[in-house]
Amino acid sequence: MLVMAIAALMSQVLAQGCATIEPKHPAVFASGYSGRVVINNLKHPRHMVFDTAGNLLVAEQDAGGIRWIKLKDNGGTDVCVAETKTMISDRSLNHGIALSLDGKTLFTSNLGNAYAYAYDATNGTVGPRQTIVTGMRNAALHLTRSLYVSKKVPGLLLVQRGSDGNVDPAAGQIETARSQIRIFNISQIMQAPVEFSNGEVLGWGLRNSVGFTEHPVTGGVWSVDNGLDEIQRDGKDIHEDNPAEEMNYHGTLADTSAPERGKNFGYPDCFPAWDPSTVPNNTNIKVGTQFLMGPLNGTRTDAVCADRIPPKLVFPSHITPLDLKFKEDGSAAYIAFHGSSGRTIPDGYCLSKVLFDPATGQPKEAPTSKTAEIRVVTNVNTTICGYETCFRPSGLTWDSKKRLFMTSDYTGEIWVIDGA
Repeated sequence: MLVMAIAALMSQVLAQGCATIEPKHPAVFASGYSGRVVINNLKHPRHMVFDTAGNLLVAEQDAGGIRWIKLKDNGGTDVCVAETKTMISDRSLNHGIALSLDGKTLFTSNLGNAYAYAYDATNGTVGPRQTIVTGMRNAALHLTRSLYVSKKVPGLLLVQRGSDGNVDPAAGQIETARSQIRIFNISQIMQAPVEFSNGEVLGWGLRNSVGFTEHPVTGGVWSVDNGLDEIQRDGKDIHEDNPAEEMNYHGTLADTSAPERGKNFGYPDCFPAWDPSTVPNNTNIKVGTQFLMGPLNGTRTDAVCADRIPPKLVFPSHITPLDLKFKEDGSAAYIAFHGSSGRTIPDGYCLSKVLFDPATGQPKEAPTSKTAEIRVVTNVNTTICGYETCFRPSGLTWDSKKRLFMTSDYTGEIWVIDGA
């Protein structure tokens, strides 16, 4: 009897789920989706990645460091924290994080540089910091540097740098190395630091493309870009519903002759329309068509934009895409929309998906579509959202069980999303 009682007690203990953490702001889930908060009280969590042992590594922007989280997993969304610690305490680290394919090297970034650390997943420890990419400091705006390790072409690291200002005229010169994504050979930068301007240009004219990744089937590189604030054309303020946020295609890293490789995507001159009806002189301007900002005259016409690479898809203005991750089968891309800062009526503040054809690695919707974005996790009332009144998605990553994890920076939370 005693043995049976002990066995029953142990069964009850093992069956106990994670304690519920009430979200700071409740979420509304689309049909087939569910989720819950895994951890809260973090300090502005941004991008994150799972290591080879299933631990979660998170860049905490306000804390300035990398947090290591060991999870307790009861299945489904019943996930909580078993152990956590600040693994790297460095107040300059603010957003970017990636792991080498073997999981033994951790990459991080700050305003000016990217770094590498030898990483031990079993113990959650790192070796000394090694500087690998330099020369990325901006003075005024866009102070984060996203990182991505290629899964299709081993040994390549993609590094992003945004514009230095809302409108950054100098970014129109490729030599300034602003508003660009560049490619670096990991073995080379591990030998000695390399200036960002010496990396190969994957794409430029990208105002602030902090989310980018490869399609898991075709290997095509996709990025999401944050459009301009306070845009005008021919003296008219059209910023409420223009320009559109962008999803751009860069070809595959294996194909150095891809037509998109190293090309200009528009910024700081050309921007895609979301609502063409509000754009002055809008002949031939459709949803997604790039048009010229500012005054038009005999030499300044939309023809300037003809040699820029247009977006493959566009999204509503100012909803601020901060991360992009594909489903393992390539059938959908999930996007963390941080939310608007340039609209009278707030929008975004949501997790959305875009449907893809897995075989071609291209979106199912046309570039002129206004329905490609499907919202799957939203705030209760987006129209009242602001910095502190709603959750704000900022980073995404998949675990080994194909669950999607999402950071909300201003609420200090990490959510687990099932059904994605």
